[in-house]
Amino acid sequence: MRDDWQGLSASDLGRAIGAGEIDPRDLTEAYLQACAAHPDTDRIYTMLTPDRARAEAAAAAARARAGVRRGLLDGVPISWKDLFDTAGLPTEAGSLLLKGRVPEEDAEVLARATRAGLVCLGKTHMTELAFSGLGLNPSTATPPNVNDPDLVPGGSSSGAATSVAFGLAAGAIGSDTGGSVRLPAAYNDLVGLKPTHGQLSLKGVVPLVERFDTVGPLTRTVEDAARLLAVLGGTNPVDLGNASLSGKRFLVLEPYSGNVRDAPGAAFQSAVARMRAAGASIDTGPVPAIEEAMETTLMLYTAEAYGIWGDAIEAAPDKMFDRIRERFRQGRNVSGPDFVAGWRRLRRLRQDWLRDTAAYDAVLLPSAANLPANAARLLSDDDYFVTENLLTLRNTRIGNLMGLCAVTLPTGVPSTGIMILCPPMAEPQLLRIAAAAEAALT
Repeated sequence: MRDDWQGLSASDLGRAIGAGEIDPRDLTEAYLQACAAHPDTDRIYTMLTPDRARAEAAAAAARARAGVRRGLLDGVPISWKDLFDTAGLPTEAGSLLLKGRVPEEDAEVLARATRAGLVCLGKTHMTELAFSGLGLNPSTATPPNVNDPDLVPGGSSSGAATSVAFGLAAGAIGSDTGGSVRLPAAYNDLVGLKPTHGQLSLKGVVPLVERFDTVGPLTRTVEDAARLLAVLGGTNPVDLGNASLSGKRFLVLEPYSGNVRDAPGAAFQSAVARMRAAGASIDTGPVPAIEEAMETTLMLYTAEAYGIWGDAIEAAPDKMFDRIRERFRQGRNVSGPDFVAGWRRLRRLRQDWLRDTAAYDAVLLPSAANLPANAARLLSDDDYFVTENLLTLRNTRIGNLMGLCAVTLPTGVPSTGIMILCPPMAEPQLLRIAAAAEAALT
């Protein structure tokens, strides 16, 4: 692949296609050749879809020649996490339980992206059934972290992140139930956007916890994330022009911003200082609702996940990675009344959060409280796996529990991110803040 292409954002590639500087067919071939040449492609992609990609690129090239492009990203190649249904091709969600599962239709978000002209390069590896933030999957494959091949890439959208980080896709689409877009994005120095639950269609998406599942992009830039969100939702992209931090008020959430390990903590504080220097007003303090909401996590996540997958798991338990199987099984003894009461409690706490953060434009946190864990040790040390997985997911899960939209941005320190959280359905506000923060951080 030409170096000047590989370093461009999806939006810049789209602009070059529109200017006649890049032919979508050449761009797609360049990505396919890069995948063929990369030593870890089989650990990143479950499969490439060259026939589909070439056909879509040819159609995009014809539209570009005729001056009827469907949008800025028409002809830009991206990857898809292997839980998005692809018609006639395996969609197995990182699990041997789903080996040979071939859907008849594309997921609705994939169909929308195809109608908008995006090129599907292939399907990417993921944590088994999306139930871990580490990105470790001994049943299928564990992609390498872009900064250190001995470390996990973050999950569950592990291959999605690494396909972009290694230059094997211009963008990627993943899912986020407790942090599964934002964590691998942070660990691989990318932008990761979690929209509000319900913002994007889940039709044709293999579920984990349907009340928390969301679809989101992993990208090089905030602009790319905004444009992909618009494509997936069938809306116009947010105008990011003249975005500024001046006059914006932020809350750094304690104790979750301070109770972190040294490297992500220092990176976060440096990022906060740069945002303050760009004109942001930043306070520090707690939101009491979070402590109580965290207590609902085990019950609400595992009960629904086991309710969806319990029969399949118990029919063939030996097909699963044991650490993931036992996470699911934690939900099998949750009672119906407790589950209903837990959700009533969480809805009340969400209102408390909105009340207590109403004076701020957004809340800030380190995207993860730790750096990526060592993959080999995770496989050999049960206690290490549990400790690192829970710590990895701790901060990102706040966004899911509170029903927020959220984005992670690179801090400039490898494998660390700063997370910005905004109220439900406030994606335009979130993305404008993120664009201004991105400028301040770079």
